Amino acid sequence: MSAFKRDKKEEEDTGGNPYQNLDKTIILQESRYFNETPVNPRKCCHILSKILYLLNQGEKLTTQEATDAFFATTKLFQSKDVMLRRMVYLCIKELSKMAQDVIIVTSSLTKDMTGKEDLYRAAAIRALCSITDNTMLQAIERYMKQAIVDKNPAVSSAALVSALHLSSTAPDLVKRWANEAQEGINSDNAMVSYHALGLAAATRRNDKLSTVKLVTRLSKSSIKSPYALCLLIRLAAQLVEEDDSEASQPYIEFIECCLRHKSEMVIYEAAHAIVNLRKALRDLAPAVSVLQLFCGSSKASLRLAGARTLARLTAKHPTAVAACAVDLENLISDPNRSVATLAVTTLLATGAESSIDRLMKQISSFVSEISDEFKIVVVKAIRRLCTKFPRKHQALASFLAGMLRDEGGLEYKAAIADAIIALVEENPDAKETGLAHLCEFIEDCEHTTLAVRILHLLGREGPKSRQPSRYIRFIYNRVILESGPVRAAAVSAVAQFGAQRPELLPNIKVLLSRCELDDEDEVRDRAILYNAILETGDEQLINDYIINVQKPNPVLLERALRDHIEVRPTEPFDIMAVPAEEVKDTSEDIVEVEVRKPAKVAIEEIYAEQLARVPGIEQLGPLIQTVFPIDLTEPETEYRVRLLKHIYAGHVCLQFECINTLSDQILEEVYVRCEPPQDYEIVTIVPCPKLVYDKPDSVYLLLKFPSAYFDSLGTFVSKLEFVVRDCDPNTGVPDPGEGYADSYPLEDFEIGVCDQIRAKAAAEDWERAWEKAEGCPEAIDTFALPQNDIDEAAKAVCKHLGLPRNAISGEAVKEVRGFAKFRSGAPVLVRARIAPGSGGVTMHLAARSPREDLAQLILAAVG
Repeated sequence: MSAFKRDKKEEEDTGGNPYQNLDKTIILQESRYFNETPVNPRKCCHILSKILYLLNQGEKLTTQEATDAFFATTKLFQSKDVMLRRMVYLCIKELSKMAQDVIIVTSSLTKDMTGKEDLYRAAAIRALCSITDNTMLQAIERYMKQAIVDKNPAVSSAALVSALHLSSTAPDLVKRWANEAQEGINSDNAMVSYHALGLAAATRRNDKLSTVKLVTRLSKSSIKSPYALCLLIRLAAQLVEEDDSEASQPYIEFIECCLRHKSEMVIYEAAHAIVNLRKALRDLAPAVSVLQLFCGSSKASLRLAGARTLARLTAKHPTAVAACAVDLENLISDPNRSVATLAVTTLLATGAESSIDRLMKQISSFVSEISDEFKIVVVKAIRRLCTKFPRKHQALASFLAGMLRDEGGLEYKAAIADAIIALVEENPDAKETGLAHLCEFIEDCEHTTLAVRILHLLGREGPKSRQPSRYIRFIYNRVILESGPVRAAAVSAVAQFGAQRPELLPNIKVLLSRCELDDEDEVRDRAILYNAILETGDEQLINDYIINVQKPNPVLLERALRDHIEVRPTEPFDIMAVPAEEVKDTSEDIVEVEVRKPAKVAIEEIYAEQLARVPGIEQLGPLIQTVFPIDLTEPETEYRVRLLKHIYAGHVCLQFECINTLSDQILEEVYVRCEPPQDYEIVTIVPCPKLVYDKPDSVYLLLKFPSAYFDSLGTFVSKLEFVVRDCDPNTGVPDPGEGYADSYPLEDFEIGVCDQIRAKAAAEDWERAWEKAEGCPEAIDTFALPQNDIDEAAKAVCKHLGLPRNAISGEAVKEVRGFAKFRSGAPVLVRARIAPGSGGVTMHLAARSPREDLAQLILAAVG
């Protein structure tokens, strides 16, 4: 063990990173030193450390470079130095992903794996399992089984973790090690028991019944390892989420029982599981009491865990957290500012209106001491307060404005701006105050993107204020002082005032005329365009190109333009046929610091490349929309199929996503036999040539819509047809022979009105649009709805018509108002009034459209 001890000189050396500015070529040349005899272990360890550092910094080696370094490293097996041998195992693991012929060291690793030196055995197991492919696993299976039940905990854990990694590539082989894993669960070593349970759960992840048996049996036994018990709690919570029946009650009782465990880790895991269950529990008091005790703990980690979990609970059960107010207030002065921030934000979410001013004073005492990340958490909590207590908008807006003047990065300033923007949009009384603060901020704003967003808001909300002219000065200052993108945004904002406030139009034209002399092309072009549109005085033109401009999805717009140029370059391009950019939902329910979520991507973007496999798809014009997938099979069947409908102006492409869950079968010549309604025409069928185990692939059917709108509604009957080839479950190699034909029935599905329209909730000028459409054909009818609750009835109507939930308004009488465009481009306005009646719920539905058959079709969707 003396090899592990550092020299005193090394301990005193506190310099910078010794591996900075490493050169890959020099290090690879240094690896030739491994061939020398005798080997200097210290120097070799240093070279191997450099190689590992480069690889972990993302440095890419060519296959030849990796292979040369790999085989140079294997020469060091002759050394008996413990530290060097362990470094060799690490390098073998990392280089094996890039090098060729790595299988050649299998015998050496197997020898170390079965040797008497325990320090080598665990590392050798990990390295061996990382380089061994499925064909070689059979040869080491006996050794792996022995290692799993080895008396040395390090060896046993290494074998279990390696088996866990192998379970994703060779699940059937690892399943045969289940008995050894079961024996490991009862081990006295905490980590061995934990890893054994992890392996047992992983081998059963696709078998719910087997998982239920495992959890039921272990929940009645006494597991010594707190780590394993935490994992068992998570498995039990997962079963509770998947089962809404009373059969899940024993698992809930087991989790509640763990609240009384002696290990703090287990207690917290149980409380965390109860708090995060989507299934509503009758009694949350035991879990809240545990978290309350954690908030008063002397350990910072427990205080953080308690405060963070109570913050999560605030979203669903604020009244349960309110009982912890005293303990949370004590945490405001906690030396750990992460704990203090979570305590404050939780109190803000659960406190009464009368306590807001006091909490604001407490926040101001430490907000300058915390990082931007935690300041953002506080800002988001204040943003929720603005919605919860609208009468406090003056104090809250002033506090946010003060934070806006402090130093901070773009993300922090953007969070504050978002909060003030939300306050302006949601609370009419706060509009003047919020806009004034934002106008003051953009005078010294250093961030271009933020200035552009604020200018856009001023252009949208400023003309609706009591004194719109006061904002024009702030906006025009940006034209004089700022960069090109900000000047362009300012021109658009100024044009909004001219479009919506006629008394300001002459002055706005003068300002736009000055902007026509700008050095930036974008600024000049916008000024000329807006001036020309305002000169016409055409209300519809002004509304479509200045006030309510549709923003198409940029990715889909680019693809549609490319396809149009390739296929129909002489025809006019219809930008209105491109799906609009989705508005991102900025609402947040959880008060905590979370990992950043990836940006949302439209479903049309996700499947655009896959649709290119369908011949002639580019000639159909722009994709109108992709309907979210629906399952055509049960989730636990041997073949899983889900359907996506890609809607075009005159066609629909049905994409059947298929997954084969049987490891001993390969499906070939997979296609879907579909029986569409009478007037549909099948244009193209694109089968799937091969469907291997657990790798999804798709079958495509391209159909032409009927010429009559009413005939497009109907039910489709389909089944999956394929040729089955048996195969080796470990290697995936098919057995000799031709296989046999088989089929699998799929659920029936429909194409309805909601699939063929792009709908959105009513805008602010919807009443004016409804009145302007008075001369269009109108379809009106009254319906008796099966729901007894008008809220549920309104949601069902939105679902049938493809409208979002925010199209619903009203309390005693619900009104659904929306605008939609049919796949052909024809518009339609919809208004539904839903009221409780003597026999249930009644609805008066009206639809107006230039095409009478489309208005009638909307009524048919409900009827």
